[in-house]
Amino acid sequence: MLLSATPPPGPRLAQEVRLYEEAARHRGLTPPRTHPLASITWLGPAASNPALAYRVGGDPAHLAESRRWIEAAVRLPHWGKAHMPDHDLDAGWLLHHLSLAYRWIGDDLPDGVRALLRYKLLLQGRRMYEFAVASEGGWWSSSYWQNHNWICYAGLATAGYVLGKEEWTDRAKDNLGTVLDLMPEDGSHAEGVVYWRYGVPFLAIHLDLLQEAEGIDWWGRGGFLSRTFRYRLHQTAPGFAFNVDHGDCHDRRSGHSAGLYYRLAAQYGIPEAQWMGDLASGELLWQEAAESGVRPGILPEAYLEYLWYDPSVAGARPTETRAFFPDLGLLAARTGWDDDATLVSFKASPGGGHQAWETSAKHRAERGWETLNQGHHHPDSGSFVLVSQGAFLAVDEGYSNRKRAAHHNLLLVDGQGYADEDRYHVYKDIPYERQARQRDVLAAPDCGWAHATAEIAAMYDPGLGVRRLDRTLVFTPSGRLVLLDLAEADTEREWTFLLQTDRPTEPQPDGSRLIRSGAASALVRQFAPLDGSVVSEATEVEANPTSSTPELRLTRTLHTLRSTTARTSNGLFLTAITPGGGPVAAERVVCAEGEGITFGEETVLLSPVARRIRTAAVSADAAAVLLGGDGCAPYVVAATRLELDGRVLLDVPEPYTGKVG
Repeated sequence: MLLSATPPPGPRLAQEVRLYEEAARHRGLTPPRTHPLASITWLGPAASNPALAYRVGGDPAHLAESRRWIEAAVRLPHWGKAHMPDHDLDAGWLLHHLSLAYRWIGDDLPDGVRALLRYKLLLQGRRMYEFAVASEGGWWSSSYWQNHNWICYAGLATAGYVLGKEEWTDRAKDNLGTVLDLMPEDGSHAEGVVYWRYGVPFLAIHLDLLQEAEGIDWWGRGGFLSRTFRYRLHQTAPGFAFNVDHGDCHDRRSGHSAGLYYRLAAQYGIPEAQWMGDLASGELLWQEAAESGVRPGILPEAYLEYLWYDPSVAGARPTETRAFFPDLGLLAARTGWDDDATLVSFKASPGGGHQAWETSAKHRAERGWETLNQGHHHPDSGSFVLVSQGAFLAVDEGYSNRKRAAHHNLLLVDGQGYADEDRYHVYKDIPYERQARQRDVLAAPDCGWAHATAEIAAMYDPGLGVRRLDRTLVFTPSGRLVLLDLAEADTEREWTFLLQTDRPTEPQPDGSRLIRSGAASALVRQFAPLDGSVVSEATEVEANPTSSTPELRLTRTLHTLRSTTARTSNGLFLTAITPGGGPVAAERVVCAEGEGITFGEETVLLSPVARRIRTAAVSADAAAVLLGGDGCAPYVVAATRLELDGRVLLDVPEPYTGKVG
């Protein structure tokens, strides 16, 4: 498709209009005569989109526009200035886009321009190739799980196929095969949604090039590409415009890639991806383009939308409301997809996810290579994001350079977050055994319950003597949250519960706190500890999201609710969060064993460690018993026995998770 500029058959009027609009978007700008300090990635699509528009429609104005930007790019002695000139993202982007422009319109360029473009591509491709060879085992050349690797090798591959440089394409192909084999099969991505939309399209680009140039179909290799749309889908906020901002996210608007949605829809027959592509390139396009902090952004993808859109794929609005991605330990649950629906996203995993953590440890031991560069992954295992009524209520920090657990909805021990944090790459050189994980996961689609327990004790300084720090999160069918945090240490410690919001929480007469965000709200009620101290304070977060533009600074103010226990070796927090307040206030359930909260028609009973729950009506050997939810049968987690109102509903030798009856 890409090399030949040949899309799937059928009409594509909307995509053609998008292409022509993008081809003309820069006509009022003067190309730079010297390299700006900022990134020049945008120069590539400024040339390739009008090149394709000329190829499609034959308007000489598009040819002239493409030539204008080609000439600007090729006269720059280096691609990239502030960070790794010729060897990183600027060069990767320009190699890809200008190689396509050379392929599409090279014969229509004046001889001198064509020769200069070819020379420049050969020069920059050689620089990129030599750096990849020389830095193997170090930086992006073998950082298989992140966007610099994918973009730079896709750029090198594009130039290699267009210029006939097999040495380049063979190396890029070998790397692509490794990436596809090592990416998680569940489709999740530890760098977060923003870098998913920035980097994953280049994996699809490389696969497209490989299939067209060499006849090799690797679209089914590994499983990541076939499942990654589902990951992206479940990191979409209700209403579809915003994204959940786990990982480094410049903002909550930089998540869509219509071109990639279309390609995944066409390749794997995913109707929801086709529907999302239409939405992203239509109704959501200009607001995302205006508010996104990621450049070049969504508009330059017009060439991909045109070439990858397959009109034979029918679109369908998403309906699935529960998903769990085991590699990243990511649980996502929602009440629906409309603007006012409620969503929670809850995660816990080793740095980069299980697959990357395990494999990179082998690379380190067997080859002496550092292949896990997860600077965009945060110290956020055990944290969650809550969205409801069209607003973010429990929020993430977004992008930061000095990453800290204190910027997330997490727990501190004696005021301390994760060991070795407060730096960009919080997982670099830390012990292999320092891993978080999720256990006891339930994601019930039929009646809407979701449950998981994050084990995060290993993430704290061993000197603190933390034996256990487990967070259990339950999402009810109506969208209420219950959190149970259990902590144990060798000696007495202060345990601090953190809740991050966009505005300060407001104390209520009954001791609860109200979260407001515009017209949206949620009531936070903490039932334990009874003697904790509660304060609200501002937390400032600052970041430079791109080394290619060193003067750029993003700043954000979080409002942090801090609830701290008295010194104790055994800490416990029991918290309910009710979006919209709800018709029935949360109440604590009297339990002889275990902990419980009821909202009237929905009751959550928990015992994630002892797995013994005893109330007036329930006797269970289980991590959780979940009752109610629009007439649903009970659900249990890791249960061997359930007796409800004197009637035995479950008695099995092995722990069972799911519906009872």
